[in-house]
Amino acid sequence: MRTVAEHLNTCLSLVAPLDPLDVLLPDAVGCVLAEDVSAPFDLPVTDQATLDGYAVRSQDVGGAGKMRQVYLDVIAEVKAGDAEPCTLVENSAVRIASGAPLPVGADTVVPLEETDQAPARVQILSAPTKGKNILRRGQDVSAGTPILRAGSRIGSRQVALLAGVGRLRVTVRPRPRVVILSIGDELIEPGKPIRAGAVFDANGHALSSAVADARADTFRVAAVPDEQKALSETIEDQLVRADIIITTGGLSYGSADTVKEVLAPLGTARFDNVAMTPGKQLGYGTVGEGTPIFCLPGNPVAAQISYEIFVRPCLRHMAGWEELYRPSLRARVDRGWRSPAGRRQFVPVKIVGAPDSGYRARLTGEPEDLLLSTMARANALAVIPEAVTSVSEGDYFHCMVLD
Repeated sequence: MRTVAEHLNTCLSLVAPLDPLDVLLPDAVGCVLAEDVSAPFDLPVTDQATLDGYAVRSQDVGGAGKMRQVYLDVIAEVKAGDAEPCTLVENSAVRIASGAPLPVGADTVVPLEETDQAPARVQILSAPTKGKNILRRGQDVSAGTPILRAGSRIGSRQVALLAGVGRLRVTVRPRPRVVILSIGDELIEPGKPIRAGAVFDANGHALSSAVADARADTFRVAAVPDEQKALSETIEDQLVRADIIITTGGLSYGSADTVKEVLAPLGTARFDNVAMTPGKQLGYGTVGEGTPIFCLPGNPVAAQISYEIFVRPCLRHMAGWEELYRPSLRARVDRGWRSPAGRRQFVPVKIVGAPDSGYRARLTGEPEDLLLSTMARANALAVIPEAVTSVSEGDYFHCMVLD
């Protein structure tokens, strides 16, 4: 029987970061940058006002206020986007819009609300300090300086910076394309009438959502029956659009479980017992021209937990992330139970508390009961080591945070 760590390392060895792809900015959102990006020019390209007001020389407005009335002739108006520079002369002002280039000779901007806003001869009601309300050339970024490093996640803020320096396309690690196959004659699609012996396909929907949460593209295939030809043809058909395939179900030793027989001629898949609970027998390998495949249990709780432990880190690695794993924290459990000897147990819990007062892990159900409702109420998995067989109330364990 393999340990959890051994199985995880083997799974990770099957995958590698996807080849970089040049994409438009909207398609880069959620991806990891695969190049260093430097600023091609100063941003901003010239000194500019940060608000609407009047560009002035600070020496012309010194002491302005109740004790000294200061009036300046308004000689021009500058709007954002104006390219023609203008020049201040002594005791003059230029009406200026936020983002507009600063006139030559101006060294401060008086906000509109600190003037009488007169169009021809404006009264200055306060004396701003030199350099006030001005964004200097290159103050945001200077030409040639790195603005984003390879490995950075692209979100809305990074898109703003890239667009601000004129980049329309960037090179990223693309999102993995994940095909999800649920296997079993008993499976029916949610929304259809329930019938005796039928089970709604919870795994397909749950894993599709989990894959999307991991910033990968998902292709969910309708449930495939326990029939070798149908399963073989489905897998072969999906290879054209799959960077990775995930199957659920068909792993027990019953005569109707066809996964092992089907995968044998298609690639290098193998199946091992892993020292964990829930879940035990898991499959992994490649099919076709080397597409990784991971075979998870059919039980929905075991499938979700196996995905979190083994498959999600692989997706993160393929997408170029440096941090592969969920965050964890130490929390004390709210009650005791017996844990299986020699197997690492993953128990759904709800983490409550705070860093200063400590965290508590409240079990959302009985550890041995694999219930969908238990998983739905949980926000973490308490990890019970293989050597621990008796858990007591108040014991501390590392908990993998899911939400």
